[in-house]
Amino acid sequence: MSGKNADILQALNPADYFTLAMDEEIRAENMPGSLCGFALELGCQPDVALLTERIEELRQRFPLIQASLQQRGNRFYWCKRENEEAIFFQHSCDDAQAQLEVLLNEKQTREKILPLSFHLINTSKNCVLLLRWIHPLCDAVGANLMLQYLCCDDKAQRQAFDTPENGPLLNQQLKRFSLWQKIKLFFKAKRYISDLDKQRSIIHARDKTPEKLRLLSYRLTEEQTRKINRLARKQAGLTGASLYYIGCFMRVLEKMNPEQQGDAYCVPYAFNLRKQKALAPLLGNHVGALFAQASRDLLNDREKLFAHLKQQNMQVMRQQLDYAFLPVMWAASYLPLKKHGENLRLSYEHESERSSFWFSHVSLPELAKQSLCNAEITGFLHLCQISSPPAIALLSCEYRGQLNLSYNYIEPLFDKEWIDRLHGLMLEELLDETVTQDLSDEVE
Repeated sequence: MSGKNADILQALNPADYFTLAMDEEIRAENMPGSLCGFALELGCQPDVALLTERIEELRQRFPLIQASLQQRGNRFYWCKRENEEAIFFQHSCDDAQAQLEVLLNEKQTREKILPLSFHLINTSKNCVLLLRWIHPLCDAVGANLMLQYLCCDDKAQRQAFDTPENGPLLNQQLKRFSLWQKIKLFFKAKRYISDLDKQRSIIHARDKTPEKLRLLSYRLTEEQTRKINRLARKQAGLTGASLYYIGCFMRVLEKMNPEQQGDAYCVPYAFNLRKQKALAPLLGNHVGALFAQASRDLLNDREKLFAHLKQQNMQVMRQQLDYAFLPVMWAASYLPLKKHGENLRLSYEHESERSSFWFSHVSLPELAKQSLCNAEITGFLHLCQISSPPAIALLSCEYRGQLNLSYNYIEPLFDKEWIDRLHGLMLEELLDETVTQDLSDEVE
């Protein structure tokens, strides 16, 4: 490669335009863009020299994590920086959570910001390692794999991470379908979205200018977590944990303000294109889009709500609506970012915000078995920037048998007092205090 494109490392994965469009939407609101983070709470100070060495090894193996994301013509590329920059930083402060919020609210241009950086936060009470990334670089599974890489003490095992792939997984999946099948899938996805858009989404965010992302997190006990897992299996099935949290959150938001305008709650979530427990690829967004939607008339009856959400999900799988989004994501990557972002956020029918809230659930069983450079990992926290509206995201994670609920919200569209009341209702809903039968004998 020569001339002005000699510095290009790699073209942006077509599926990454999905999150890049949201990055553009968030930046348009004078917010930092699509920043995300995993924060590890550590039992003690890690071996900083070893951690520095491991991060440097990661940097050398995967140059994209220090690249600059740049637009060339109508497309985006990961490009070499003129000068190598540090990606590991140490912070001393009084309050780790306040420092996490500072780092998630840091504004830099898309070309300047590091796609990935590590921040060791030391206070007199605790030590936290933050992995912060921009969403176009990778998804949550990829970020988890990078943490596993750092925790892996065997160099030979670390070499197994990110086994070379034959191009983006989205493209690999699309190769399974003929041209005619791809066209049919494309229009199937368009009909799916049009059906969702017939109902106006319920949005609770206040009509105010976004100023700052805030975070409130709550860690549940092992006993509470076990009960919630049993209820999730009972209400949403063995593979429906996400639907249980989503359904409970819908009911809670309705309790917070039943007078809010709108017809239904509509929530985007993702399905993963990777093989289970695959160590590759670390980089890129290898997910497709799904939606959970429930109209108001279902919210007062838990049984009816979860039966509806399960049926909706089964229908999506039977009709291959999950894979129907892949040709849409590929085609949308050729749209201008502004147009792509509007298509993602705005209802075709009503030209209003489609998503009532954002949701993500992660489980980290492999990470829970490891330590980080001689420091025990005692807790885990997930963070992300959000568009406004909806200006609120529920990020849940079970780590070492304890569920952590992280409410990421934008001030002044929401405030701490509102979120505190919301969580109180959410805890009651998740634990379903109305249940009379004894669930203790159910199989774990």
